[in-house]
Amino acid sequence: MNKVIRIGTRDSELALWQAHTVEKKLNDLGYKTEVIPTKSVGDIVLDKPLYEFGITGIFTKTLDAAMISGRIDIAVHSMKDVPTLLPTGIVQAAVLKRESPTDILVHKGQIDFTQPNTIATGSLRRQAQWLHRYPHHEVVDLRGNVNTRLQKLQDNQWNGAVFAAAGLHRINLTPEHFLSLDWMIPAPAQGAMVVAAMQHDDFSREAVGKLNHNESEICTHIERKFLRTLEGGCTAPIGALATIVDNTIRFEGALFSINGKQRVHVERTAELKDYQTLGEMAGNEILTNGGSAIMEKIRADLDK
Repeated sequence: MNKVIRIGTRDSELALWQAHTVEKKLNDLGYKTEVIPTKSVGDIVLDKPLYEFGITGIFTKTLDAAMISGRIDIAVHSMKDVPTLLPTGIVQAAVLKRESPTDILVHKGQIDFTQPNTIATGSLRRQAQWLHRYPHHEVVDLRGNVNTRLQKLQDNQWNGAVFAAAGLHRINLTPEHFLSLDWMIPAPAQGAMVVAAMQHDDFSREAVGKLNHNESEICTHIERKFLRTLEGGCTAPIGALATIVDNTIRFEGALFSINGKQRVHVERTAELKDYQTLGEMAGNEILTNGGSAIMEKIRADLDK
């Protein structure tokens, strides 16, 4: 175990927390490590909504390049930021045990949902689901890392902002005033951390593989297969959540129009042994029941 495993990560507080969590787990197994932070394009350009970049993997491409060029050995990501198709030569080495996939609304002490409100989020998925439920509200764009977004909420007259519960919890920033949005279907793989490695790097893959959590790997596989079937990338309003109870998988997924007016929803159950095909079957059901037209409209709107 003389090799030092170089761990690539974005340099936000949350990303560094995730990288150091992986580092500690590897250290506990006897491996030597070094954390190497870097900035992504998604971290640098904060004055444009994410969907305007027109590409997936905005937060992962820099680390992909660093791994392919040999500057780092592995990369730690929030799994929901990772494209469903990895670059040639890069593989998924481990999915860590998932935390809560739930979205929460951070607000300023009280909020009357019957009244017009302004809610902030940089996610088309959150925007669409919010407007589907509260069409009389306004949704505004919110970019930046967790700390920046919390500060922007305080600095503006917005009524609230939507965050992933896991991200705030990991760095002890869950505020006093928040509501759990148990009706909002999370992003595919939300709450999960994934470690990527080079396919030919047997040493790093074997080390990282020891961190894999099988149930989290199965559930995120289903959700990401659903996402890939819809060809959504990170720019379409797509939610997906798979859960396992005993030997049964329960899956819920939905595709929304950007304005939230249209929704195609699916719920399925399957035996655990059939998990490989569940996401694709659910995705095709969405496409058959009106999802294809919604996806065409989304692509046309984002191309304008």
